[in-house]
Amino acid sequence: MEVLIEKLVIYSSVAIFIAGIILFYLYKQRRDSRIVEAKIAIAKEEGLYEPVTLHPVIDVNSCIRSGACISACPEKDIIGIKDGKATIINASHCVGHGACFHACPVEAITLFIGTEKRGVDLPHVDQTFESNVPGVYIAGEMGGMGLIKNSVEQGKQAVENLTRKIDKSVEAQYDLIIVGAGPAGISASLTAKRNKLNALLLEQDSLGGTVFTFPRSKIVMTSAMDLPLHGKVKLFETSKLELLNLWTNVLTRNGIVLKENTKVESITPVEKYFVSKTLHGEEFTSRKVLLAIGRRGSPRKLNVPGEESTKVAYRLLEPELIQGKKIVVVGGGDSAIESALLLADQNQVTLSYRSDLFGRLKPRNNEKIKEAIASQKVSVLFNSFLTLIEDHQVKISLKERAEELVLENDLIFIFAGGELPTQFLEKIGIRITKKFGEAILKHEKK
Repeated sequence: MEVLIEKLVIYSSVAIFIAGIILFYLYKQRRDSRIVEAKIAIAKEEGLYEPVTLHPVIDVNSCIRSGACISACPEKDIIGIKDGKATIINASHCVGHGACFHACPVEAITLFIGTEKRGVDLPHVDQTFESNVPGVYIAGEMGGMGLIKNSVEQGKQAVENLTRKIDKSVEAQYDLIIVGAGPAGISASLTAKRNKLNALLLEQDSLGGTVFTFPRSKIVMTSAMDLPLHGKVKLFETSKLELLNLWTNVLTRNGIVLKENTKVESITPVEKYFVSKTLHGEEFTSRKVLLAIGRRGSPRKLNVPGEESTKVAYRLLEPELIQGKKIVVVGGGDSAIESALLLADQNQVTLSYRSDLFGRLKPRNNEKIKEAIASQKVSVLFNSFLTLIEDHQVKISLKERAEELVLENDLIFIFAGGELPTQFLEKIGIRITKKFGEAILKHEKK
């Protein structure tokens, strides 16, 4: 009898212990779900819940709540666990590096571009990456693939395909003109070199394209890639600086010709070749053209007198090197706010914005700019417009006060958005279609 009672006590203790673990697990799961629900509510309120372009879509029926996608994402708070399943929190913060896609152990994540409500303009390309204009190919971000690893692969495949169609009897300076020195363009130029093509790489800004404009420490790659003429690049959580150094070394070692600060304004088919004309009037002829341009296009200008001044810039690359200057930052988006805050540590910063309130800022940026305004670290002029840029001063029109303010000034940074390359593509004759919720990268189920 005593033995039976002792066993009952032991079994009861074990049962109570197991029940306690289960209850704690359920409590923790519910608590975590409430936290995620609160984050989703904030994201919806601040307009951050809906995706902008490339974003993950989760198959909840396949999800096993491993949390691997959450751990893998360096951006954080894009995916969370709610009611035992992965769910999207801040889709508009997704930069499309695909870390969640590769990390999911049950392949429950697909990367989509566009949503049912918000479409994304994409050019027509076939399986060889050739557009509806014969001889013009498209790879990388403009074709819908923003992931660095996959852009590199597309650039390589596009050149492999077009190499087989090059007619050497056609008179032209180059076999191939590559427009855009981002991941796809760099990979394409290396593949062209390997295939013994006479190619020229043109970039409107600097090596790296869109990647070059990221903050210095931003993580830009989270999985290995196969770079032509170099091999496997096994760098994880790679920073912008590491990646740019790698690309610079590979291009230099292989003698790749890159013309930076060379914006292509038009591409015109002439008989069996193409004439690529730049902003500065240069002309290059080629048998084929590969467009490896980003979706952000060119920075939008204000078109005010003096904007051509060398003290005007449209991106901030090395804020720590700028000290003791009187700076005007124009814009009210995240880029403008982040730049103003970075510059304010060592400079006198005035932020000029055309509206009366900041809209759709990231929560942390919203908090930080409010703190900076309260502490007078940054001076903000709402309802204001930059009207004149001179060597040592600027004029800013204040709409509410119907007056013009004159400020001493050393530097100006303008963040007024970008002009998408849609018109550029349409001038070439490339057809554009708005895609709504189309899968760009998905696992092939076996």
